[in-house]
Amino acid sequence: MDARDQKAGEDRVRRLLVKPLLVRGLVKPGHMKVPEFEEMLDGLCAKLAYMSDLDLAALEEEMAARPGGKDKDRFPIANEILAKASDMCAPPVGDSPLIRKVMGHAVGQRAIAEGWAPELLDWLRDNRRWPGDFVLSQIKQNSGPALRRIEDLTARKQREGEVAPAEDQWLKHRQEITDRCRRLGAVVGAGTCN
Repeated sequence: MDARDQKAGEDRVRRLLVKPLLVRGLVKPGHMKVPEFEEMLDGLCAKLAYMSDLDLAALEEEMAARPGGKDKDRFPIANEILAKASDMCAPPVGDSPLIRKVMGHAVGQRAIAEGWAPELLDWLRDNRRWPGDFVLSQIKQNSGPALRRIEDLTARKQREGEVAPAEDQWLKHRQEITDRCRRLGAVVGAGTCN
């Protein structure tokens, strides 16, 4: 997303999410000062700029039904809105510094080299935290069927010259995800702690 798209997205979030919630009468959380509230809204707009009009309208409807505060008249805090937004429409993978960092780290590079990067990427998108050793072993173990399928399809392709179109499409899709993981890891670049 370039700067122009980001700005347009932020404006869309203000127009379709923030303004309608304020028009409904939701006010800043009581513990926040006005500058803090504005900063929260700015950050929220920046982080949700990827969402479509329909996504934002659905999010506004959901958040309007879940106002904060004991009197249910407070604007929900950003963390609550972001969590619900992520459930409804996960942010693009490339926008996550955590995912880029993991893919650029030795952990991600090993996953790419060994073929289980797509499963690692799925786990990162779902959990948004650094994977520990146990989690990594589980991800690697769970990737076993996919890795065996790749091996089988590749061998059949070499033997018979082709595989069924659906199987070939699956292989291509998996390779695209692995390539995306490789690109995400390359963004981190040299000079970082690995």
